Amino acid sequence: MKQDTIPPIRVMLVDDHEIVRTSMRTFLESDVRIQVVGEAANGREALERVPALHPDVVVMDITMPEMDGLQATRLLKQRFPDCAVLALTVHDDKQYFFEMLHAGASGYLTKSAAAGDLLEAIRAVAVGHAYLQPSLARFLLEDYQRLQAVTAPLQPSAEYPSLDVLSGREQQVLTLVAEGLSTPEIARQLGLSPKTVSRHRERIMQKLNLHSVSALVRYAIRVGLVRP
Repeated sequence: MKQDTIPPIRVMLVDDHEIVRTSMRTFLESDVRIQVVGEAANGREALERVPALHPDVVVMDITMPEMDGLQATRLLKQRFPDCAVLALTVHDDKQYFFEMLHAGASGYLTKSAAAGDLLEAIRAVAVGHAYLQPSLARFLLEDYQRLQAVTAPLQPSAEYPSLDVLSGREQQVLTLVAEGLSTPEIARQLGLSPKTVSRHRERIMQKLNLHSVSALVRYAIRVGLVRP
């Protein structure tokens, strides 16, 4: 399919600071693959406007008046399960991180992240993948360590295939994903192009029947590729 026949990703911006929304809109609309279809200043406004705007992705702040991003995300995913939520916030602590994921967010990014990370995150969650800011992926490892979720390598099963189904290169990519590296960082480390890394990650998800970064991290820990 040609690039110009692919419909743009419909994005809605939810943030209580107008200057933030304006800056994001200007930046995102410079990418022809993204169309900003609307804005909201809080969670309540977002829920009211989603039915008419039909966004593919809602970029959601957390701390907002009237209705915060946590409650808005829970309600939005209940009412519009096909709409992906990407948290974009100043908060980089565990509590908000896990609460947003539990509420149904597909991605989590802090406002200190690079602009390119926002584009990558939107594209990822729009197609059903998860996106976690690499510097925050450590929370998943720390959580498994605290819970002692794994004490021995995982036995292959229908739910968790053997590591042998992956090629050597795919195992390398999986390890680096589980360690929290972004696609560009993995590409630089392995001497590959970002597109090649993305293709490897897609094949890994297909072979393992896992469809999120958190699931890949759990698998990598349980088969012993990385340790908490």
